[in-house]
Amino acid sequence: MFRSLPPFGGDQRQVAEVVRGIMDGKTNNTGTVTLATGGATTTTLDDRRISADSVILFAPASAAAFADVMPYGAFQSLVDQPIATANTAYAMTLDITDYSNGVTLSNSSRMNVKNAGTYNFQWSGQFINTDSQIHDVSVWLRKNGTNVTGSTGFISVPSSHGGVNGHLIVGWNYFLELAANDYIELYWSATNTAISLEHLPTQTSPTRPSTASLITTLNLVSPNALTNIYTSSQGQGTATITHFANSTANKTYKYVVIG
Repeated sequence: MFRSLPPFGGDQRQVAEVVRGIMDGKTNNTGTVTLATGGATTTTLDDRRISADSVILFAPASAAAFADVMPYGAFQSLVDQPIATANTAYAMTLDITDYSNGVTLSNSSRMNVKNAGTYNFQWSGQFINTDSQIHDVSVWLRKNGTNVTGSTGFISVPSSHGGVNGHLIVGWNYFLELAANDYIELYWSATNTAISLEHLPTQTSPTRPSTASLITTLNLVSPNALTNIYTSSQGQGTATITHFANSTANKTYKYVVIG
């Protein structure tokens, strides 16, 4: 902690040291705090520099804290996904985690979020139709095992033609309000078993990379960690910090007290 001055001033050297420190950005109003665990949603911060009118700003200072800055996950499937029965609901599955920070994959289809907030979910699927007739596909969301109202989209997959199977890649996005530990899944059905989600290996003439049958991303858009940790009340020398429900050790933030 940078040196301060006595209540009624100091000698010339003390004043010079403090002024020099201020010019160097050492204003003696910073500190660190580690959030309480056990699912706690508040942490008490004791600092004699805090007053009822202070503004307290936070920034992540550990890997555990940084994980909450902007949770995200990206997943894909590199296997074919046929259906056994027409007009029957099936979960789209994912077998590869490309990126994961506070959003994780379970049960091959569930995308789980650690923190509450508004999330942007995007997906794209590579469909194939081996029949000579056009067939339709329905795609929708389930949250915690329950269908999400208004989430169904309809797709018509082209028929096979000239000895070539019909192909269609399609996707869209949803904004979702999710609570801590919620999960979402993407479900689909087709009007004929000739429809499937298709994975393609590396292609030649020309050389092209493989094709995923399904790609999904899920990322938090609001609030981020800098707005979801804040002082909900404060007084002389103390403040209550409100934050994500925390069960992670060593979730440490640096803070600045202003005023």
